[in-house]
This record gives sequence, C-alpha cells and structure tokens, in this order.
Amino acid sequence: MKYLALPPSVTAQPLPFYLAMEEHAMGVLERADCDALYFMWQVPPTVIIGRNQELATEVNLDYCRAHGIAVYRRKSGGGCVFADSSNIMLSYITRGDNVSEVYSRYTSAIVSMLRSLGLNATATGRNDIMIAGGKVSGSAFYSHGGYSIVHGTMLYDTDMSHMSHAITPSRAKLQSKGVTSVTSRVTTLSRHLDMGIDAFKEHARRALCDGTIMLNDSDVAAIEHRMEEYLTPTFIAGRGARRASGQSASRIGDAGEVAIDAELTDSGTIGDITMRGDFFQIGNLDEILTALRGVKPDREALTAALGGTDMSNVIYGLNTSQFIDMIINQTNINQ
Repeated sequence: MKYLALPPSVTAQPLPFYLAMEEHAMGVLERADCDALYFMWQVPPTVIIGRNQELATEVNLDYCRAHGIAVYRRKSGGGCVFADSSNIMLSYITRGDNVSEVYSRYTSAIVSMLRSLGLNATATGRNDIMIAGGKVSGSAFYSHGGYSIVHGTMLYDTDMSHMSHAITPSRAKLQSKGVTSVTSRVTTLSRHLDMGIDAFKEHARRALCDGTIMLNDSDVAAIEHRMEEYLTPTFIAGRGARRASGQSASRIGDAGEVAIDAELTDSGTIGDITMRGDFFQIGNLDEILTALRGVKPDREALTAALGGTDMSNVIYGLNTSQFIDMIINQTNINQ
C-alpha cells in the first residue's frame, strides 16, 4: 500500500475536498503499481452525514449554525459523524468491490497498526474498531467501477460537547449499542496512548504504507473540480426526505438502520418510494425503487417486479424477503 500525498503547497481544505480526493485516487490507483492507496486528513469542526440519511433527523442544524460547524454529505452509507482537527480521518482506496473482503483488509490493517502500539484493539460489528470497550474508529464504504473506498474516523481526541450536541441519532441506534448517548460509547487514543497526534500519524503512515505517491498541481485542480458536486445545497440536503407517515427506521442485522417511505396511489399501487438510514448501499438502489412504482404492495407482485434481484447485492446485509416485508408493512400503515 502506498501513501497518497498532496503537494506541500496545499494547505488545509474543507471536508469535501478530501472526499473528492478519494474519488480521484481511484484513477491514480488504476495507473499505480500497488494494490491500495491510503491517506490521512483533518478538518475544522464538521458533521458528515451518510448517503441515505435524513439531514434534519440526524443533525442538530441550529446547533451547528450557532457554533460554526460545517455540515456535508458523503456518497457512502453508514451513520452521521462529527470530526474536528483532533480527529484523524482515514481514507483507503483499493481494487475490488466485495464489501466483506474490502472491510476485512482495511480493519485488519488498522487493528494491526494499533496493536503494534500496545493497544488492545479489536474490530466489532460491521464497521467499528474498539479499545477497552469504547469505539475509537468507525468507517463507511463506497464502491464504483470495480474500486472501493473505505473512509473512517480515528478519534485521537475530539470536542465531546460538540459531538454530543451536533449529532442526534435515533433512540433505536443508541439502544442497539447499549448506550444512552453518542459520547458514552466512544473513547479516544489520547486516553490510552502516551504519544502526540503528529507522532501517531507518522507511526500509522510507516506501519501501513511502503512508499509514497505525490500528487501534482494538475491532480489538485481535478480534485477541486470534482468537489463542486459535494458543495451544492441539493446534494447536501439529500433525497430521502421523511414522509408524513412518520415511519421510524428499524435496525436489521448487519444492514443497520433502514426505513422505507412509500406512498400509495388512488388505485392502490406504490407511488413515490424512498429509503433512508445508515445502511451501506452497494448496488443501484434507484433502479430498484423505480421498478416498484406502479406495483401492488403484495408479496407476489413485489417478487415479480424485483425479477430475482438479490437485495443483499444492493444493500449490504439486507435480504430480499426482509426488503419485501418492509414495503408491505409500510404500505399497510398508509392504507
């Protein structure tokens, strides 16, 4: 694995720049003589929301505005995250799009790096790394064109007050973790490690990478152009607006938190339908939802409309039967 470095002339950038850099890195990797790329970055106080999450539900927007906390959306699934300059963000770009295999390689490398410092780190659940019972790192997954991006947090230290007030997760999510608040389930490296943040970053870079690829000014210009999408109000707002039904999200095994919002037409068929939650989308969900419009919300009709689609290839951890059950349950609420 090679470390992907920016030119020394590039100073601190807003969070979308680094998301765009990850996408740009897929093209760099295509030409590189290595199996993966890795880089680290830090940002001022920022909230980043998952691809399919509802902004107003997951983020305390008034608090963020009052305290100068930026809010952006990413293209990967997963949950809402707070980051600041004491929170190291990790980016891993690799060939292949098998979510289980990619996650296994990524988490194994990060856990091994932490253990080399004498920390009793373990990987748990679908995307968490723990130390002494507290979450120190969480990550999200995004694949495109045969390449995958895993990006995550590494809580060296952080402003816990901002974290607890800026993010407003559902009660179901907290209960699934056995905690009552965001901060009660996390820990920081600074509590367990007698090493400054810069020294830790240097250790991580040496432990994980065997060389460096330096980007040039042309790369930076391409990244800046790509990040414009992330800055648009439409992208930040997202598409999964909550319906009047007030249907709450359910936690489904490895899929995470999932909700389906469906409207019925006067003829009793599915009209508009959206999905929201912290699930990992690994296939074309829009194509699936489009195919369900105009379909009767019963098992036979839904099965026929899906045409043999395995939903676990679209949403990680969600099988087709669970998906159909959720649609039927939601449409029953709206009848």
